[in-house]
Amino acid sequence: MQIKAEALSGHLSKGLKPIYTVHGDEPLLAQEAADMLRAEARKQGYGERQVFIVGGAHFDWGPVIAASQAMSLFADKQLIEIRIPGGKPGKDGSEALQRYVQGLPPDVLTLVTLPRLDKTQLGSAWFTALDTAGVSVKVDPVERRELPAWIARRLQQQGQSVAAGPDGQQALEFFADRVEGNLLAAHQELQKLALLHPPGELGLAQIEAAVLDVARFDVFKLSEALLSGRVARVLRMLDGLKAEGEAAVLVHWTMAEDIRGLKRVHDAVAAGKPLPMALREARVWGPKERLFERIVPQLHGAALARLLVAAQICDGIVKGLRHPEWPSDPWEALARLALMLEQALRPPAQKTRYG
Repeated sequence: MQIKAEALSGHLSKGLKPIYTVHGDEPLLAQEAADMLRAEARKQGYGERQVFIVGGAHFDWGPVIAASQAMSLFADKQLIEIRIPGGKPGKDGSEALQRYVQGLPPDVLTLVTLPRLDKTQLGSAWFTALDTAGVSVKVDPVERRELPAWIARRLQQQGQSVAAGPDGQQALEFFADRVEGNLLAAHQELQKLALLHPPGELGLAQIEAAVLDVARFDVFKLSEALLSGRVARVLRMLDGLKAEGEAAVLVHWTMAEDIRGLKRVHDAVAAGKPLPMALREARVWGPKERLFERIVPQLHGAALARLLVAAQICDGIVKGLRHPEWPSDPWEALARLALMLEQALRPPAQKTRYG
């Protein structure tokens, strides 16, 4: 059985299942889901807790299996947590997890935590066994367009709100821009607002004072913005990454990897491979897979070739080399590469020239 993280509270009100598998790459929401399960377990009398952290292919699964079958020494019920930070239990782990779910005693509750899983992992025998035996909780990231509403809900939970209408929406958009890509930072700033101001309505000035200097941008979120053709957001993110001291080399690597990925998939499709197969072979999945599906059919090989040359030039600039036709500042060069990529991804009817 699979549910979204936001549906977990309602699900738990109906009773506990024997196994819960929480998977996703948003640390705050994954932590909150796990905390919610632990709290409910304590309420239901699961007084003993054991934690196993799976590290590497040579992890010994014997103690995990033994713990699930042993009688609790200190409580009638026990909670067993299995944390798999790498997302891949390996061959032995796969077999162990499938054995684990068979015949669990009624006094054992299990919580398995994982990062975001790809399609292969979601279809694996070990994950299917966990999902069949209990509930899998998918933790989706909060996308930029959803962030103002998410912030508004969190404010409401702590008895605060923003004004109705354009002023309130402006305050939420300001907040979202400053914490984009980092829900932990957003959570911290929400807690700060709860400490600084009593319950009630907050104005833009109060929110500005609290969150003005907490922008956190994820270099890997830059990739999704680039492939979505959202040039204003990309330029804003580049400014934010620069201000935070992010390495220009890492930002360039992310952009260049997208260009190389587009070229690999485009060439494979041009050679006759179906697009889904080309995407799998290029290891493109998740949100990026949907973006590639939309982008690749409208790309031209000549444009991709020019982008590869531009990425190579930009690589030299971020490493200290100069080029007579490019800006010498690494961040200005990255902005130019972003604009070139955005133009190449535009549908033909929307293309314009950049000076």
